[in-house]
Amino acid sequence: MSIGEVAVRVEGVAKAFGGTRILNDINIDFLAGEVHALVGENGAGKSSVGKIVGGYYSADEGNVVVFGQTVTRYSPRDALLRGIAMIHQELQLVPELTVAQNVFLGQETNKAGLLVRGDIARFHALEATCDFGLDPNQKVADLRIAERQKVEIMRAIARDARVIIMDEPTSSLTEDEAQRLHELIRRLKSQGVTIIYVSHFLDHILATCDRVTIMRDGNVVRTSDIAGETKQSLVDGMLGKASEISWPTLPAAPDTAVRPFVEMRNVATRTGLSDISLTIRPGEIVGLIGLVGAGRTEVARAMFGADEITAGDYFIEGRPQRKLSVKSAVAQGVALVPEDRRKQGLVLTQTTRPNISLATLKDISFHGLIRPKLERERVRDAISHFGIVPNRIDGEVAFYSGGNQQKVLLSKWAVARPKLLILDEPSRGVDIGARQRIHEFILEIAASGAAVLLISSELEEVINLSHRGYLMSEGRIFAEEDCRTLSVEAALKRIFQVQNQNHSRQEVVVQ
Repeated sequence: MSIGEVAVRVEGVAKAFGGTRILNDINIDFLAGEVHALVGENGAGKSSVGKIVGGYYSADEGNVVVFGQTVTRYSPRDALLRGIAMIHQELQLVPELTVAQNVFLGQETNKAGLLVRGDIARFHALEATCDFGLDPNQKVADLRIAERQKVEIMRAIARDARVIIMDEPTSSLTEDEAQRLHELIRRLKSQGVTIIYVSHFLDHILATCDRVTIMRDGNVVRTSDIAGETKQSLVDGMLGKASEISWPTLPAAPDTAVRPFVEMRNVATRTGLSDISLTIRPGEIVGLIGLVGAGRTEVARAMFGADEITAGDYFIEGRPQRKLSVKSAVAQGVALVPEDRRKQGLVLTQTTRPNISLATLKDISFHGLIRPKLERERVRDAISHFGIVPNRIDGEVAFYSGGNQQKVLLSKWAVARPKLLILDEPSRGVDIGARQRIHEFILEIAASGAAVLLISSELEEVINLSHRGYLMSEGRIFAEEDCRTLSVEAALKRIFQVQNQNHSRQEVVVQ
């Protein structure tokens, strides 16, 4: 197929779940050798279009035409056989297998049905193309979210797909890693591969894509050349109205004389932290600023009692914590919104109501029995406060958009009124509307007197939403900064300087 011809055509496609229509008369052409973006708020339908093209959903109405052939029976396997692969926002990996085993799952080298060696050599050839720096023998369960995302990307590339659907591929990557992925996308494009790029990072879309389809409420708003779009025009199209892109004004920082709610002194853990010292006061938003692998999530887990502190001291409201557990941390008012909402934050087999109530069952129970009326009232208030869609107390969370799942997770802890809220990638994979609501909530809870620890791979976000920030690299905090005077460029410069110094010292020791 020549570059510029229609690779995949979506014709009049409609889709509904449980009586709720999520797509209406969708018509989009995806051309060979183009990077085509799908943008819209969470729930707009963009991921659903990707899943229909990838064979994960079947259309209730309309057709999908793949390389000139109308698809009738369709599944992910059928899609792969036709040259279509999908990289999911919610990663589809086998944790107990190695990186290489996941990359070549279903494509293992074999003779007469028996596995033979050779996949490691194939992996190294693939790694030379992707340049992700992954160890083929490492178990996926031991990888961070960002590294797992790279495994998903490599798996799609390994299948020699002619169409690759990328759903939020950079949501956990640093800016440097995202740039490397975009270079890989350009190489694939030059080979005639079609990339369907679903993302909320509008800067990445403007820099990388050829065309964009804007979606809203399950409908196509428009498809246009990216050259004619700006960040503002994309946002206006997504929201259906003119809006201003801006950061909210932080509440006043607490006086430095106020006793910290939490304090760490020279803390170390088995997960790679060493000499961690920090404080967070009531009403203060403190950011951890670093690249993926710096140890930010490990600090959050140690504060929450999920990882054991092996050295140093940790205080909550001035009380030393010995052998802290998650149960003890929650009892003292500490809450954690983890970076992996589906595996660590939500119970996807349950509906909205129990997910929001989970952290406060004692508050709505009498003699061990839940008071249904009180529970429903609290859940309805939370749904209204966060603007969760659909606004049903017994909605199926597993089928919610990423942004609405995140709002459910935030609601769970908001109703608990924590004294310390730890937010690890709170806006990962959510649209601009949901992101603004999450930012407003962060400021609301700080203004109410709670201490907040904020972690985000988007450095602009963590700097603009924090009073103070701690710069991290390789499991250590090496500087404290006033975020009101700190720029992203200055933070990155200092982080890279420290990394280079550490690597230089290591080379001297080795020599």
